[in-house]
Amino acid sequence: MNDDPQALLPPPGGLLRDASLFLDFDGTLVELQDRPDAVTADISLRDLIARLGAVLDGRLAIVTGRAIEHIEVMFDGLPFAVAGSHGVEFRWPDGRDLQPSLPPTLDAARAEVHAFAASREHVLVETKPFGVGLHYRMAPQHEDDARVLAERLADEHALHLQPGKMMIELRGATGDKGTAITRLMEDAPFAGTRPVFLGDDVTDEDGFHAVAALGGVGILVGDARPTAAGYRLADVAQVRAWLQDAAQVTA
Repeated sequence: MNDDPQALLPPPGGLLRDASLFLDFDGTLVELQDRPDAVTADISLRDLIARLGAVLDGRLAIVTGRAIEHIEVMFDGLPFAVAGSHGVEFRWPDGRDLQPSLPPTLDAARAEVHAFAASREHVLVETKPFGVGLHYRMAPQHEDDARVLAERLADEHALHLQPGKMMIELRGATGDKGTAITRLMEDAPFAGTRPVFLGDDVTDEDGFHAVAALGGVGILVGDARPTAAGYRLADVAQVRAWLQDAAQVTA
């Protein structure tokens, strides 16, 4: 863990040479929105990811809390690997995928989450293939109640609890972004390379620890905080600018 996060510098442009690139999505490649369904991947981002994938010979993956299907729709079938639902589901460009089974208690938990949101204005439910998310970004006064509910449901239904930025998620299968990156690094084209991971949330710390253990480095996006990352970029705009420069240097 970095003892002086304020001292973290932006990453050098040549960092991606002979590396594998792992990217969080929300808050890293796109700005956070009040409604998760309001987020889109604009044409400049799609072009950037396509170029990076080509420059890195396919050593690029998005590692996200979103469901894989959401990423595939936004990027319209671009050929890169995706680890979705916080490392629970995987899909590779060649069509292979890996998905866990659904726990029998998930439907009951989802029903209570929907009832909670229905009784509180601006609290949103995000239904995921292997879980359910409760968003209170537009209603922060309900944060404590949302967390109490989620903790109770996790305990009663033996579900995994995953906090995030102004949201909390319940899911059946265990996993995190660190285990996702470690799993992807076992196979071509990632195996034997140095991993680099960009992320903004506390959920990305598992990824920072994982890449460090594999000889790579993490890049924190956003305000300085205690982190296992080795570099920092201030915001999404800086991320895109750095990725553009890194693609030029690496090509």
